[in-house]
Amino acid sequence: MITGLLFLAFAFFAVAQAGTVRNGGQSAADSAALAAAQDDRDELYEALLDAIGEGNSLEDLLDGIGDLLGDGCGEADYFAGRNRSDVLSCDGVSRDGHNGYTVKVETRFDTGDSIVPGADNKKAQATATAVIKPRCELADDAELIEITCDGEEFIIDPDDVLELDLEPSDLFSVVLVG
Repeated sequence: MITGLLFLAFAFFAVAQAGTVRNGGQSAADSAALAAAQDDRDELYEALLDAIGEGNSLEDLLDGIGDLLGDGCGEADYFAGRNRSDVLSCDGVSRDGHNGYTVKVETRFDTGDSIVPGADNKKAQATATAVIKPRCELADDAELIEITCDGEEFIIDPDDVLELDLEPSDLFSVVLVG
């Protein structure tokens, strides 16, 4: 009877260990996908500042429309590595009109030795997708640029872009999507 209880205890431990590896892999995939999209959000913000300074149209940039601009996959690699995982694939995607990345990772850590047949040294693979969602709308004004972001109004003087008191996260959110 004690042997049976010990086996059961080790089996529960093996299941818990597998769950830990799986959760660690999903956390690595989530952080990698978010980092990739955040890098592009920052680049989109810089492009928006350039467009304001040059007097170009802002509507497409505020809507998040356009190509992915940054080194999102490089950021995904970095954050996956910080979570003891490796990127297996990193692809630019568009979901419901929002650009972002889908990242697939595999953990460098595994379940270790197990008494459960076939469960030894298993690594986890996980996938996550993050997109950039615009938060602002552009209002028409001849001299100043007025935008409304989640109900808050901002007035931008095109001649004073360096004094702009906005962060990329004020204009765009980065979210995980299913």
